[in-house]
Amino acid sequence: MSDVKKIATRESFGNALAELGKEHPEVVVLDADLAGATKTGVFKKAFPERHIDCGIAECNMMGIAAGLATTGKVPFASTFAMFAAGRAFEQVRNSVGYPKLNVKIGATHAGISVGEDGATHQCNEDLALMRTIPGMVVINPSDDVEAKAAVKAAYEHKGPVYMRFGRLAVPVINDNPDYKFELGKGVVLREGKDLTIIATGLCVAESLAAAEKLAADGVEAKVINIHTIKPLDEELVVAAAKETGKVVTVEEHSIIGGLGSAVCDALSAQAPTPVLKIGVMDTFGESGPAAELVKKYGLDSESIYSKVKAWI
Repeated sequence: MSDVKKIATRESFGNALAELGKEHPEVVVLDADLAGATKTGVFKKAFPERHIDCGIAECNMMGIAAGLATTGKVPFASTFAMFAAGRAFEQVRNSVGYPKLNVKIGATHAGISVGEDGATHQCNEDLALMRTIPGMVVINPSDDVEAKAAVKAAYEHKGPVYMRFGRLAVPVINDNPDYKFELGKGVVLREGKDLTIIATGLCVAESLAAAEKLAADGVEAKVINIHTIKPLDEELVVAAAKETGKVVTVEEHSIIGGLGSAVCDALSAQAPTPVLKIGVMDTFGESGPAAELVKKYGLDSESIYSKVKAWI
């Protein structure tokens, strides 16, 4: 795996913002004293007059973004996921979601892979929180290619969007000429008849690797990348469940309220199917090297493989 290109999706976010800024003068970027970490500093360097540092005042930042949206600007408000989805939830709900304003939230440093920053900063609840806001589009890209495409798609969508990005460098898996990003549409990355693995974010690459290990044991797993948690590609999820009869969801997020819950909501209504949810198991994280935490919390390919083998 050492020769595999790895890029953190927060880097992709910063670069995509700068590109977007060249084409669209109405794009403005807001940050909460974290431009160096969230990588909105790349946009700031190119367009200093369109970058607003709101200081460590995330709730205020969301209010400012909402106000800017009412004037025709397209604001991208960025901070760590813990503060964007957690601390500022009420402002996101009432000032952005309720009036359906055209605000884009770029939340970085999500999930257990934040690493050394520890439990207070490892937001494993953001997808659940954002899913509950009516009209909010929720995106969790799997790699550099997808993250850049997500930023562009968020701009083109009229209405509130929440995008989740990571600190840890992850393998680039979508660098093929046929790749197409479409909001609300999942991507089949591997065909299989024995079960379906539905993954999101950094767990997509790990799930593909787990599927290869399963194949060596004679188990053929279909692998689906769900980059848009809301609206979920229910048609694809239901079809895959009917085809394979078993579904595994994998996410770097609590097993409560995220991808697993979204999939179960769809299947319980349309095609009741046994589901194994792999994710953060109703617990807080801890400080440590990101890769070791991913392994300890059972989100690496070997852990996914072992859990699936034990389940089927």
